[in-house]
Amino acid sequence: MRLTEQQVRSLYGQHVQDRSGAKIGSVGQVWADAAGEPTWVSVKTGVMGHHESMAPLAGAGMAEGRLRVPYDKATVRSAPAVESGTEAPLGSDQLAQLYRHYQLQQQEQPQRRPGAPEMTRSEERLRVGTQSEPAGKARLSKHVVSEDVHTTVPVEHDEVRVVREPITAANRGDVRPDIRDEQREMELRAERPVVAKDQVPVERVRLTKDEIVEDEPIDAQVRRERVDADVPEPARRRR
Repeated sequence: MRLTEQQVRSLYGQHVQDRSGAKIGSVGQVWADAAGEPTWVSVKTGVMGHHESMAPLAGAGMAEGRLRVPYDKATVRSAPAVESGTEAPLGSDQLAQLYRHYQLQQQEQPQRRPGAPEMTRSEERLRVGTQSEPAGKARLSKHVVSEDVHTTVPVEHDEVRVVREPITAANRGDVRPDIRDEQREMELRAERPVVAKDQVPVERVRLTKDEIVEDEPIDAQVRRERVDADVPEPARRRR
């Protein structure tokens, strides 16, 4: 597979498809032969941790920014792997395993092509949550207090009234004259207020609580990285 320098550099990070068009992963590294022609790529499949499966570029092609290799996904994913980001060239034992795996005729040992310079920009993200903590205690307390009560109650009492009835000729025969000292008594009654106290339950008092949700403002600082490119003026791309 003959590629221009720009195409080689564009391989890094590109999607890799198998011969049916199914996605296998993305390009991690590129190896070239002694003439500088790319011959092998490592594929980040996402299933082998920090290792990348190797795939040959022989018979591969570029289409719509994707690299399609003439093998199925299972063959590529089960191929011998290298560590992610390795700088070492492929050893003879590695090459022998790769050629056997892909059933290819062994060629000269390829060298890793330098990747496009890149760096990772990171930033902090604010993660806000809640934590339950004691906020005090609510309690019920009962105290005895005294207060003045003013009311009235009707009371009865006897009052004496003197009634005089004249004796007439019609009823004089019923009365016998008797001149002497005499005394008669009448019992008098009177009511007086009597106060008693009854203990009567009047209400139940209990504590209950409601959970109230309200927005609490949070002010915090987060850090992020900024990447600046220092490119010489002649090498800058014109738009």
